[in-house]
Parts: sequence; structure tokens; C-alpha cells
Amino acid sequence: MPTTPATAAHTSSNGVQPSGVEPSIMLELVDEDGRTIGTAEKLSAHLAPGRLHRAFSVFLFDESGRLLLQRRALGKYHSPGVWSNTCCGHPYPGEAPFAAAARRTHEELGVSPSLMAEAGTVRYNHPDPASGLVEQEFNHLFVGMVQGPLRPDPEEIEDTAFVTAAELTERHASAPFSAWFMTVLDAARPAIKELTGPAGGW
Repeated sequence: MPTTPATAAHTSSNGVQPSGVEPSIMLELVDEDGRTIGTAEKLSAHLAPGRLHRAFSVFLFDESGRLLLQRRALGKYHSPGVWSNTCCGHPYPGEAPFAAAARRTHEELGVSPSLMAEAGTVRYNHPDPASGLVEQEFNHLFVGMVQGPLRPDPEEIEDTAFVTAAELTERHASAPFSAWFMTVLDAARPAIKELTGPAGGW
């Protein structure tokens, strides 16, 4: 059963909570095999050198096989203003990754994914040079379709774009992307190709 976030807010070492930090969000710490070993507050889990925790990444496509990207809001404390996959985040302790991915996609984009399916897992360690935070994540991947108009939450998302594989290559060469984007995309490619078909170019 999902648990609710704890109630105590986190502050940084100088006693000031960074702008854009959601207070009291708890993450699930895991071992190298993805087994739960405890919990930690969200920001503390990302402070260098980082603590390995459970995460998810979602890749949604329209009926033309274009990938929905989001540009992270400028007010976010971690990787603000960069492009990334459709949605990413962390399950609450005890929450199933699939349920968390569907929940968070709706919270951020105002739509519920359809035909969403598991696409494996990937473990990585990606420092964010701008903030000094570290992504030590055991990431559950999901692919699916998006239908209906988007209603992005401006506190989470600065912009959105649907891109073909070729357009993504061009955008990635010219615009900043999240440190983890290519890692999760490459890990999800087999499932993406199965979803979009060979004509999609993914």
C-alpha cells in the first residue's frame, strides 16, 4: 500500500530550504538488485555522493510515433530548464512504480497514459554539474501512448514538444537535456521500437 510523505520539511546544511524543493517527500532506498532497504528524504538522497533509490521514467508517444518531451520548469531545484523525457520521478515508499508513473504523469501533464507497459530497468549514477546533486537511481522504465490535450503544470513544466527520432537528434545536439535522458532512452529503446514499429525510426 502507498504511504503518505512524511511531514517534517528538509532544510539544507545552511538551514535554508532550496527554492523549488518539495518538503517532506520520502524516497525508497534500494540495493543494487532493486530490493528495498530503507527510506530517505528526497533532497538528502540526491546530495553527493547520492544514495541509490527507486525512480521511474516514462516515454509517451502520439499516434504518429512522436515522443513527448518536457522542458523542466525553471523553478525546479534539480536540472531546471532542461529538456527530458515525458515524465520522471520517484514512487513513494511502498508505492508500485507503475502506479507512481501513471500518477505523476497525470499530475505533471494533466493526461493519463494509455497502453502503458513496463520497459525494463536501468541503474545509473549521473551528477548534475549545475546543482551539484547526484542521481543514483534504480530506474523503472515505462512506454505508452498519450491521447487528449495536455494540461501541463507550470510549476513542473516550462514547455512540451512532440518530436520524431530525427528531430530529437537535432534538438539534443543544440539544446540542454537532463543528464539521465540518453541513459534512460537507450535502455527503453527495445520497448519503444515494439510500441512504435520499425517505421518510427527509434
